Amino acid sequence: MEFEVLKRRHIKRNIIIGVIAVLLIRAVILNFTRAKYRTTADIPIASGTINYSLADLNIVGLYIDGEEATELDSSKNYTLDTSRSTCTYKDGSTIDNLTLNYNSETKSFSISPYTTKGTKCTLYFDEQYLLKDAILANAKRGEGTPNFAKTSCSSGCEEATVGLYEEQTSLGTTYYFRGDVEDNYLSFAGYYWRIIRINEDGSVRVIYNGEKSKIDAAGKETVLANGYDDGSTRYTQIQTSAFNSSYNRSEYVGFRYTEGSQRPSNTNSGTESTMKGVLDTWYSNNLQQYDNMLTNTPGFCNDRETASNWVSAGESLFYAARERLRTTPQPSFECNNDNDLYQTKIGLISADEVIYAGGTDNNSNYGYYLYTGNHCWTMSPAYFSGSYALIYYVTFAGDLIYGNVISSYSVRLVINLSFDVAVKSGNGTISSPYEVEHKN
Repeated sequence: MEFEVLKRRHIKRNIIIGVIAVLLIRAVILNFTRAKYRTTADIPIASGTINYSLADLNIVGLYIDGEEATELDSSKNYTLDTSRSTCTYKDGSTIDNLTLNYNSETKSFSISPYTTKGTKCTLYFDEQYLLKDAILANAKRGEGTPNFAKTSCSSGCEEATVGLYEEQTSLGTTYYFRGDVEDNYLSFAGYYWRIIRINEDGSVRVIYNGEKSKIDAAGKETVLANGYDDGSTRYTQIQTSAFNSSYNRSEYVGFRYTEGSQRPSNTNSGTESTMKGVLDTWYSNNLQQYDNMLTNTPGFCNDRETASNWVSAGESLFYAARERLRTTPQPSFECNNDNDLYQTKIGLISADEVIYAGGTDNNSNYGYYLYTGNHCWTMSPAYFSGSYALIYYVTFAGDLIYGNVISSYSVRLVINLSFDVAVKSGNGTISSPYEVEHKN
């Protein structure tokens, strides 16, 4: 009887030992498998892992700017180099008609055609430097506090507040260029541009500065230089045009207008001005293919707020911009009425932005970056005489005055590059303007 008890005890002990041994072996195998999987398949991309619907996609290599890496930084943007990246089936055989894609906005990777479990990929990424970040890194910061009643350039102006300045608005922080800056040049879509400012949402506002091929042939270091008189060559305009075809009502200061009303009921209603038609046509012919790189925010303000009661005809009135900018200038990047804010992808500079850039009302500035030697329209209404509708324009001498809407002045358009546009090369100088990556 004692032998039977001992025998049962030995059997029970051996079973327990066997179970423990099996569990230990399974744990070792499981841990080994998991460790192997982590090193080959679970390389994080941004805040998560590869956003891929197929299980067990094996990432056998990950490279950023040619250097081996273990993950992508979620705070940065990347493009996938599809010419170097490759995937194969698990056995190493070729995937015919392979297409790889990485979406930097959603941080997701996709592969087609449909592949089997265990597909192996080696991925090469290039870090994207957003245009706004490049500007903030390269631009010389302005010193001192600008006096907006004074013209600004390095020499020969009333003050020398020159560089990139910061301003707080209700939408956030914006950075604007002032004076005869030398680091706000940009090349895009076959044209040269000057950067006006980084908008609050990170998009970048630029003003037309001429057709690249023509300016390069003429010598860009001369043509693009601050203070270059373009009055005879007219490189920096797309054409000349009236702002509107009629002038004897105050409504005709409108980008769109409705006769008998201070402004249309919304920005999509009313009659189009001559200027809007000119800009829209040029956009369709020259920039439509780059539409996905441009944004309609922050828009363009055709500020029709008045300093006195609004009238259509017979009496005079001053617009708010004239009162805001005339004696003690207080320029603003804000647009106070939503029905004056045109959320379009092309427009004109505002009179306020001219003041920020270093121009003034009735004082010449031949040195700052907006000077061209031409009369150039702005978007800002100034005055109605009782018979004539008048809008601000930048004169051939670089100052702000107002002119009749039927006058034919230079059209120097403005666009906003989207916040996610990346820089391909350049540092913003004449010799090395920013070149941006074109989206497909």
